[in-house]
Amino acid sequence: MDLSLQKRLAAEILGVGESRIWIDPTRLDDVEAAVTKEEVRKLIKDGVITVKPKKGNSRARWKERHEKRRKGRRRGYGKRKGVKTARLSRKEEWMNRIRKIRRYLKYLRDKKIIDKRTYRRLYLLAKGGTFKNLSSLRNYLKEHGIVKK
Repeated sequence: MDLSLQKRLAAEILGVGESRIWIDPTRLDDVEAAVTKEEVRKLIKDGVITVKPKKGNSRARWKERHEKRRKGRRRGYGKRKGVKTARLSRKEEWMNRIRKIRRYLKYLRDKKIIDKRTYRRLYLLAKGGTFKNLSSLRNYLKEHGIVKK
């Protein structure tokens, strides 16, 4: 029994895909007899042909994984693909570093720990990439006797 024509017509009428059309197995003879859109519409009205509900994907597994990642799990070296700079670009890394150093220099200047001239000199050194990070700046200040801490 080939009901592909009826399925196609029903799909057109209902505006869904053919895979979502359900035909009542007890009334197959009636469906086979229907060859026009009008007859198919009557079968739809009678409830012989109906639409299956949409299938959705469960997000339960995704939610569980997402929560673990928020806690810092599943982020080790084994899970990483691509180079180091794919996750955090060199530019962003530099921006984070220089902002931290400049924030610290401003703090020192505002608390009168260093004067304006020293601030400007250190600022330009930082801009030139002299300091790898904040601790290297602190070491520089200690070695050159600028700050006694």
